[in-house]
Amino acid sequence: MAQKKNTPLYLAALLLFLGGLGFLVYSGLAENSTYFLNVSEALAAPDKARSARLFGTVAAQDLQPAAGGAGVAFLLEDQTDKSLSVRVTYRGAVPDTFKAGAEVIVEGGLGADGSFAAKTLMTKCPSKYEKQNRT
Repeated sequence: MAQKKNTPLYLAALLLFLGGLGFLVYSGLAENSTYFLNVSEALAAPDKARSARLFGTVAAQDLQPAAGGAGVAFLLEDQTDKSLSVRVTYRGAVPDTFKAGAEVIVEGGLGADGSFAAKTLMTKCPSKYEKQNRT
């Protein structure tokens, strides 16, 4: 009995494998591609801020806890130009180091109304935790 040639079967399996691998790589890169912007860059290019990470400083005015649960609403100021700010709303656990004047990074998206809906909120560690030079 002669053995059948399985070359077309192996070729089809290889093409399916490479196609699946290519799809996984493409979808992984597309999901994780978010811009890292400061407030002035987000306001200048709102299309880039539809899915972005913003960094800035929490403004002292208009800092409000979320109604009916965990979260906070605040103004995020640009670090260099304090006249530029964006309204941020966040639902979730607020870090202990979050306060007016804190440097924060928020991840989410800028809405059509100009406010930023954050999915994550991270605060920069204060300088008191950094190692100081001792003489």
